[in-house]
Amino acid sequence: MPPSALKPSTALKPPRLAPRERERIAAIFERFAVAMPDPRTELVYATPFTLLVSVVLSAQATDVSVNKATGPLFAVADTPAKVLALGESGLKPFISSIGLFNTKARNVIALSRILVEQFDGEVPLDREALQALPGVGRKTASVVLNELGVEPAIAVDTHVYRVAHRLGLSKGKTPDQVEADLMRITPKVGLTRAHHWLILQGRYVCVARKPRCADCALADLCPSRELFQGG
Repeated sequence: MPPSALKPSTALKPPRLAPRERERIAAIFERFAVAMPDPRTELVYATPFTLLVSVVLSAQATDVSVNKATGPLFAVADTPAKVLALGESGLKPFISSIGLFNTKARNVIALSRILVEQFDGEVPLDREALQALPGVGRKTASVVLNELGVEPAIAVDTHVYRVAHRLGLSKGKTPDQVEADLMRITPKVGLTRAHHWLILQGRYVCVARKPRCADCALADLCPSRELFQGG
């Protein structure tokens, strides 16, 4: 398998960090650790399969909307076999409130069939096998593997991308480039939690239009702070 299938692009390497910059970055993650020692996904799940389905459904949707849909769904179908028994037409009413539900229904049925036929109904906790499933890309696989403690990974969504740039942690132009930067500069002790720290920071504090800089514990470490003063 080519290395690019497993690793984000490393074509754009960040410059060597000056001592003060290393200290600033370390302080950012230390404060995250103090504020959120054990951050978790806000998706509600009980098994690797329900986590996988929830993450697949969460593409271009909020965790709140996904949880509202999966609560009733998982009450009746929380295994690949049970989802297959519903069929695509039976699955759609449960997830019709979520964007792109037609495509997502096809993918969930297709991946459930593969899990039943090729993996005895279990989710393979291997990046290559996960990313081969319908509807599962690098970001989805990263979320699943990181959340389950299988592989430290930083999945880059719009929140993580925005926060990484505002905090000066990356200048990458693509999610893969931002991921590569974050994986290189994040202290090892924080690698399994960094994704959640950054996404929650972007969801509740460093929001897109009017970031809550006055409430941000990282404000004095943020190079973008002056851009939003008074905003």
